[in-house]
Amino acid sequence: MNGPTRARIGVKTLRTDRWWLTPLATFVVFTAFVVYATWRAFAGHHYYAEPYLSPFYSPCLTDSCVSGSSDFGQPLSLWSLSPALVILIFPLGFRMTCYYYRKAYYRAFWLSPPACAVAEPHGAYSGETRFPLILQNIHRYFWYAAVVVALILSYDAILAFGPAEGESDGIHMGLGTVLMVANVVLIWLYTLSCHSCRHITGGRLRHFSRHPVRYRMWTFVSKLNTNHARYAWYSLFSVALVDLYIYLLATNVFDDPRFF
Repeated sequence: MNGPTRARIGVKTLRTDRWWLTPLATFVVFTAFVVYATWRAFAGHHYYAEPYLSPFYSPCLTDSCVSGSSDFGQPLSLWSLSPALVILIFPLGFRMTCYYYRKAYYRAFWLSPPACAVAEPHGAYSGETRFPLILQNIHRYFWYAAVVVALILSYDAILAFGPAEGESDGIHMGLGTVLMVANVVLIWLYTLSCHSCRHITGGRLRHFSRHPVRYRMWTFVSKLNTNHARYAWYSLFSVALVDLYIYLLATNVFDDPRFF
């Protein structure tokens, strides 16, 4: 009863496997994405190649948006910086406060702890009870914003079936269309598999039998939740890939392959 709360082990860890590979890979990938996303967000150009709009710039709401990219008007006419900086705060806030991402970057960047059964270098731990980490609790509210963003990206994916400039009316599909559809599917899987979504659908119910619809929704989200980390990675890659593809089209590196 009065013994120490932790085993007194003089070494950092007794693990003999390559436990450091996962936090190292997370550090490299996250850093690469942050650098790329920061460059693209502040660039303010080459984000639209009709009919494709980069997810970093959707919806484009300022009067600096290029012609054809503002499907919801330009209400923010006084905004003088890149249009992406208006939008990215919402998907970025959702991902930065995500339960899985918190675990990933706490380990990779802060070494808190770097891995299971590995001692961390910090002398004290206050959890998420103080500023700024207490702000992580607004994740549930960012989820609602993420749903709106996913709906807008779904609309963009539908528009991607439209004809590009100089083509006749009708339904067209190119490689960009496929990438945008795949991206929005992964975005929805990541959003709906969120822990907050699971709690919203059935977290406060005491009797599932009295709420059969919500129980089915909770069961569906719970199944998705088992792969939440995988969807987090896949959707991170897909949103960067779609933006890069549209950038290459807008800079005339190659033409969009059309299937019909």
